[in-house]
Amino acid sequence: MSKQTDLDIKAEQPAATVEQYKFEPIKGYPMLQWKGKRPFTSTQFYPAQLKENHGEAFSGWMNRIYWGDNLQVMSHLLKEFRGKVDLGYIDPPFDSKAEYKKQIILKGKEATGGQSSFEEKQYTDIWTNDTYLQFLFERLVLIRELLSDNGFLFIHCDWHKVHLIRLLAEEVFGPANFRNEIVWAYPGREMHIDLKFNCKHDTLLLFAKSESARINMSSVAIPYDKEERLRTLRRKVHKDEDGREWVWETRGQSSGEEPYKRYVEEIISEGKALNDVWTDVQFLRGNDPERVDYPTQKPEALLDRIIKAGTKPGGLVFDGFMGSGTTQAVAMRIGRRFIGADINLGAIQTTTKRLIEVANDVQTKQSQGELKTGDKDGEIPHYYTGFSVYNVNHYDIFRNPAQAKDLLIEALEIQPLPSNALYDGEKDGRMVKIMPINRIATKADINDLLTGFDYKAFQKRREQSPSKPVESLLLVCMGHEPDLAAHLERECQGFNLDVEVVDILRAKAKLEFKRDSEAEIKIEKNVLKIAAFYPMNLLQKLSLMKENVGEWRELTESVMVDWNYDGAVFEPKVVDVPGKNALVKGEYDIPPDAGTIRVKITDLLSESLETEVARG
Repeated sequence: MSKQTDLDIKAEQPAATVEQYKFEPIKGYPMLQWKGKRPFTSTQFYPAQLKENHGEAFSGWMNRIYWGDNLQVMSHLLKEFRGKVDLGYIDPPFDSKAEYKKQIILKGKEATGGQSSFEEKQYTDIWTNDTYLQFLFERLVLIRELLSDNGFLFIHCDWHKVHLIRLLAEEVFGPANFRNEIVWAYPGREMHIDLKFNCKHDTLLLFAKSESARINMSSVAIPYDKEERLRTLRRKVHKDEDGREWVWETRGQSSGEEPYKRYVEEIISEGKALNDVWTDVQFLRGNDPERVDYPTQKPEALLDRIIKAGTKPGGLVFDGFMGSGTTQAVAMRIGRRFIGADINLGAIQTTTKRLIEVANDVQTKQSQGELKTGDKDGEIPHYYTGFSVYNVNHYDIFRNPAQAKDLLIEALEIQPLPSNALYDGEKDGRMVKIMPINRIATKADINDLLTGFDYKAFQKRREQSPSKPVESLLLVCMGHEPDLAAHLERECQGFNLDVEVVDILRAKAKLEFKRDSEAEIKIEKNVLKIAAFYPMNLLQKLSLMKENVGEWRELTESVMVDWNYDGAVFEPKVVDVPGKNALVKGEYDIPPDAGTIRVKITDLLSESLETEVARG
């Protein structure tokens, strides 16, 4: 087994580090190697900012949604949740070499002068093999730290990288804690091709934190058909005087136990034990009512099985690649607590909208007596419908990291280098590297450069011009550690580099990455009225002029209003989130006890305008 050191995080300093695991090769045990592999030995504590509250806490608990890089989100969570997560589920990038897009469609037909729909890139799944492996390795280490001793991790993947991911996870969790390779096989379109057989399944790798972890098998057993079960028993069925059927139970006879009487209804109620090939969960089709128009969305039935297998009611579930929020929606429906994270604001907005609908549905069913609550085994003690939205190291510049590089390249007038795996472009004779989006750049982020440099070329340049730098670099960051450039120059194997850093946070006033939305909001006779809303970036993508917006509600995803805004945390009491083709109301009665009014209007791109409305 791998050696480990005690973990210690210092709560008093935001920049304190937490010691992590350092792995050493084990005799006879293969370990995956890649260019630039480095032990994940420490991480910082990153602060989080509470932005929104939806619903109420129960026993001091509010579910949590985090907008930010999941590595920094998990680093933030370590202080409070190390060893407390019962189940982790991740659906990370598959390295499918694809770009995933969302169709943005205007809700109505009154807007004229532009197009009514377009596709927007949500995220890319294109990696170099080495960066992908290091990316996932570091996150597996942190997830393991968050899991309780009886916790499980389900890793959702497919044929692209399943073989590598299993080796990575075995290195982190230990080969003895690998439990299953589950095949989720699903029907779908059949194609006759002669290159390979159709790919018709995904894989779920199941790892335990320790040997003591046990699956809740009874909660995911498949119901038996009575006649089928009687055939499999292959025993004579007897009847009591009251007609109840029973058989002689023969289990345990090898240890000398006598057969005993057991009723058939009891045997059938146990259900069929689940195996490692799942063929009864359907893949979501395009017209499925469950779909929320988010790429790579997974069916709720799949997550329902996973969560029930790995937790009991009230258990804590973590999903670091949240996407459309299926994990969180299912957890809320079946009485589990949850924490979710995603770096894409579109995922945060989609999940928030979905959870508001689920919370309303759960509360309605509870009030009508359709949901059981109680303290008995198998019942749900409580449904946790309140949740909070946080930011971790987000600076509110880029809504969509998938498009951030394109925006930066255009705004900074960088000459792109699409075929270069290491650099993003060139500007004024400097090679440009755009550092991670929506978080500060750290020394660890520099390692990708250090391992990717062409040192043979550096050597030739030094021999030709000993007094000149072998490379001139421009690092584009959103905040950075103060000695980032010096660290890169120092660690470059003795070669002389000329490094310049551009901090977008300081330069953003001079650069236009997006146009702010505009709105006309007024109060008439104690009614809040939204007269107009102009989401400027959406209008630009639709080639639509402000004067041609006939109905602003066609461009709007939701309206929320906090009648008593405290200046820090948005707690909406009006949550106007209509269905796919419905429009927001746009007019809202102001309650008598209203104070400071804050309105949040979100457009179809998931971009929001937040503003306070003065009362006349």
